[in-house]
Amino acid sequence: MMTTAVLAACGGKSEAPATDAAAAPTEKVYKVGMNAAFAPFESVDASGKLVGFEIDLTQAVADAAGIKVQFNNTPWEGIFASLENGDNDLLTSAVTITDKRKENMDFSEPYFEAEQLILVTSGQSISRVEDLQGKKIAVTTGTTADAVAQKLFGANSPNTKRFESLPLVLKEVESGGVDAAIGDNGVVANYVKNNSDKGFTTVRGADFDKEYYGMAVRKGDSALLAKLNAGIAKVKQDGTYDKLYEKYFGRKS
Repeated sequence: MMTTAVLAACGGKSEAPATDAAAAPTEKVYKVGMNAAFAPFESVDASGKLVGFEIDLTQAVADAAGIKVQFNNTPWEGIFASLENGDNDLLTSAVTITDKRKENMDFSEPYFEAEQLILVTSGQSISRVEDLQGKKIAVTTGTTADAVAQKLFGANSPNTKRFESLPLVLKEVESGGVDAAIGDNGVVANYVKNNSDKGFTTVRGADFDKEYYGMAVRKGDSALLAKLNAGIAKVKQDGTYDKLYEKYFGRKS
């Protein structure tokens, strides 16, 4: 009888059901790096929440692709390194698709067409790119605007002032430290709109190329790239993209 009881006890223990934690694997959460200093693409509101066009778009794309995402406010100067070292799994931060960047990362299908825009301070007679010669200009380090300035005026021009973030560039413009700045059209136009009392104007450069933003992933991460492209295609097809675009930029012309 004792032997039977022992065997019964052992049998009962071995047949105990597995716990839920062991049975259910943790769902992957993809970390999205973005520099929240580019309103209306991404910024931090008064409550400390990340808001903007790319926040809403990335969430919509993730929902359409069936993946979970977590947004990380990442300084621009370290944003590409954060992708390479695994701190972020993808970048959605007004990143222009270029051949040089394609050497180190892969890009989704484009989701935004952009161009550079010249922000001109009050009192300056600047109506074309050529008028910037001899003027002090500000750009954000490592951006397309920086590349444009180097192409126009040389990499070591003493008149080009570089800053780590766009808010610092705009602060320099406001203080009169420069005559003009170069930046992405969506950001610059939004800034002028919200500072209409300061007398700023904008100039489009005829020789400024069209640019396209894409979501960047680590080189070779084809699985994530396929999910993002599927999500982008879906939000464009079902009208979600157009609604978000109109919310932040107005109706497309």
